[in-house]
Amino acid sequence: MVSAQAVAETVTDPELPMVTLADLGVLREVSEADGRVVVSITPTYTGCPAMDTMRDDLVHALTAAGYHEVEVRTVLQPAWSTDWISESGRRKLAEAGIAPPGTAPKRTSGPIPLTLGAPVRRVACPRCGAPDTELLSEFSGTACKSLRRCRACAEPFEHVKEI
Repeated sequence: MVSAQAVAETVTDPELPMVTLADLGVLREVSEADGRVVVSITPTYTGCPAMDTMRDDLVHALTAAGYHEVEVRTVLQPAWSTDWISESGRRKLAEAGIAPPGTAPKRTSGPIPLTLGAPVRRVACPRCGAPDTELLSEFSGTACKSLRRCRACAEPFEHVKEI
């Protein structure tokens, strides 16, 4: 029988099917004991609508692989960060025409400082590599992506926001 870890690492993200939950860093831990599998996952952001589907997909994949008792736990601490996306995941996103995130902003403990004004992001086009792109919408197909357009090749593309 294939290990539960290996099976769980094949489950893809329902909103970004070119990457696995492991690629995204959402898959935190997989443990096996006495035929029981416990999987821990962390949502990419509070209220992520894909969590139920991720949970169902993990249970289905593990059950199909012969594991009959599967529990999926949600772990909220530490909060997920786009820094957890693997290099392989970043490459897969770019190959699919989605600009991967840059380095996430560092947060200090305590009150969150208020910054007025839109954040300035330099995002290279995943299709042609040109650095001159513009923001079309702060939100795209999902809340964690924005919609941008390349000024060089004029192609629109999504960008995974830094969290």
